[in-house]
Order: sequence, then C-alpha cells, then structure tokens
Amino acid sequence: MPKTAFKVDLRRPPEQAEVKTHNRWHPDIPMVETFKPGSEFRVECFDWTGGQIDNDDNANDIRDVDLTKVHYLSGPFAVEGAEPGDLMVVDLLDIGYLPESPWGFTGIFAKENGGGFLTEHYPQARKACWDFHGIYTQSRHVPGVRWAGIIHPGLIGCLPSRELLDRANRREAELLSTDPNRVPPLLAPPYADTALMGQMTGSKAQQAASEAWRTVPPREHGGNCDIKNLSRGSRIYFPVYVKGGGLSMGDIHWSQGDGEITFCGAIEMAGWIDIHVDLIKGGISKYGITNPIFRPSPIEPRFAEYLVFEGISVDETSGKQYYLDAHVAYRRACLNAIEYLKKFGYTGEQAYVILGTAPVEGRISGIVDIPNACCTLAIPTEIFDFDIKPNTSGPSREVPTGSDIAACH
Repeated sequence: MPKTAFKVDLRRPPEQAEVKTHNRWHPDIPMVETFKPGSEFRVECFDWTGGQIDNDDNANDIRDVDLTKVHYLSGPFAVEGAEPGDLMVVDLLDIGYLPESPWGFTGIFAKENGGGFLTEHYPQARKACWDFHGIYTQSRHVPGVRWAGIIHPGLIGCLPSRELLDRANRREAELLSTDPNRVPPLLAPPYADTALMGQMTGSKAQQAASEAWRTVPPREHGGNCDIKNLSRGSRIYFPVYVKGGGLSMGDIHWSQGDGEITFCGAIEMAGWIDIHVDLIKGGISKYGITNPIFRPSPIEPRFAEYLVFEGISVDETSGKQYYLDAHVAYRRACLNAIEYLKKFGYTGEQAYVILGTAPVEGRISGIVDIPNACCTLAIPTEIFDFDIKPNTSGPSREVPTGSDIAACH
C-alpha cells in the first residue's frame, strides 16, 4: 500500500485537525509534502462538507449546510522540479471509501442555499443516504435501484498563479455585479470568515483568505469539474502554475450522473485516493493546453442497454424558443426523464436524485440545427430491479407507495 501522505479523523471537524485541509485556492498555501516524479502516495479526504451531513432521515442538515466552508481539500502536494509551464501527470491508481464510513449522501439543495439545475421545479431541501455493499450501492430513500460505483474525486487540481487568481477574480466580480442579489447567487465570491488556508496562519492567512478563490467552480487549473469518468485508472494532465504544482483533491463521489444536476447530486463520501505523479517539462506549450485533459478509466461499469431522453431548447414553462441553447435543452431532457420515471411510482424528487447519482450519460447531440439544440440523457436500464422500457401494457407501479427521500422536519 502506498504511503499515506494525508490522514483525516472523521471524529472531529477539519478545523480541529493537526494538519489542516484547505477550503480555498491561493498560490501561497504551503505545500504539505514534496514528492519526486514517479512517486506513489495515498491521500485521505473528508466529504465535501467536512462532516456536516448525517446518515439519518432528516434533511435539515442539507437545508442548513454552511456552503462558505466547502470544499475541504487534502494537500497541496508538490512534485520536485515542477515549474510553471509544465504539465503534472496524475494517475488515479485506486479510490475507495474510508472503512469507518461505508455510506454516502445526496442532497437536493434549497433554492436559497445553492439550489440546483432544476431548482425552479424542486426548490426544497431533500436528502438520500446510500449504503455501500462491496462495489454496489443502494438507498433506503430511493428503492428499486442498485449499481456499481464509478468512484472519482469531484474536485482535483493544482494551485493557481497570482496572475490567474487575479484574472479570475476580476471576471467573476464583473459577472456578480450584473445581479448581486440573485437567488440562488451567480457565484461564490471570496469570503474570509470561514476560510481554511491549510498550514498558513496569522495575518498572512487572513490577507490571502480575503482574495482566495472559493472552490465551487472549475477553472483553468482544474478544480471542481465533477467529471464522473475521472475514476480509478484515469490519467490527468494538469497545467502547472506555481513552483511545485500544488496538487490538492477532495469531494470524493461514489457515483454521479453527467451534470451532477441536484448540485449535491453525486453520492458524496469520505474516502481515499492512491496517486502516482510525474512531469512533462514545458508541456503546456508543447501541447497547447489551457484546461486539464485526461484519459478515462479502463474499468468503468459497463451497461448493455440505455433508455435515452431528448430535450430541445424550448422553455418548459413559457414555451419560449431559445437559439441553440444547450442549457435549456439538457434541462428539458432531464425533466422529460423525470416525468417518465414518475409513471413507475417514483416521486419527482426521487427521480431527480436518480439522474444526479446514477451513471447516466449526458450528451450535446446536436448544436447546429437552428434554432434547437438537442441534448440527450441516457439512463442505463440495468440499474433498476424492474423493467422501465415502454411496452403495450403501460408502466407497472413497481416502487412502493409512500416511499420518498428525506425531507426537512
């Protein structure tokens, strides 16, 4: 087993750990450890909320979660010889859940606290908890489904440079100024009060926290990309912006559908990742890299049969026509799938959670046929323990009446 370079203690909050995680991105966050190219090591990670969510039947914690504290990242780690302009090569050798925490959770976030892709349709907080059984997962809150995990870090990347930090802060501040009071907000601006800056302390940490990036979005350095195919066996090529690179990771998911549409749409968990690192000197200019690129895993779950739902860029409420709008089209594909699953006895919230957590495939299938973009969402039919395909008899009510995911109390 590789050396454990970062350990977490789930019995106490991250803020009380001896070696601190960080929940902001900043070029001055100190490295935890430096590794030579070719090294392998293990990294343990808190769940993205740092333990704010409980394994119970009450969604109050999803409603009340403090999003200014997330995500809790393990690292940063330096690679000896890494310089700005290089590519850091990161192999995800293996990933799993922490033995003391064999469960995960999914949340539909309240509209006033983050919302989600379909927040206008599902504005209230809800929660589903999932139990892990070997490679499989099931939920008492979403009966009738079971599938193998496609475990991956939702968030992984390298530290930004000062120039990149400032450039992104300027463009995000400009966007925020267009509608600063929007609910849910347009973005998460710097916020120092709950910043955890790793091993940085004192006035230097306070100053850095006032300008540090929040971890919510992906950016040029990687970050919160939520790509389900970055699983065990994947290789990622990260642009290096600071000396040493500063690789950090967290937000581990047991499984996720393309888009992670409920916002906390994956099956979130505390876990570990085995990492191998290497360098390509001058790789950014050699290959014209702006954002990370990756090779997907060779051992992802395979499904033989999907049911595919289409959506076009026409608003579902007003009927307004949009021009090649993939966002509207994918929303329509998701809503069409939800309405279909409701015919089998699922509530809308349960169907929403299935699309966020199961390994569904999202596609931009057509983006040139004016005026309608066509997006598709493919659900693997084998995840259900009953037949969901259309037939002449109509849908059978397979889901127990009255079953639902956890609501607020």
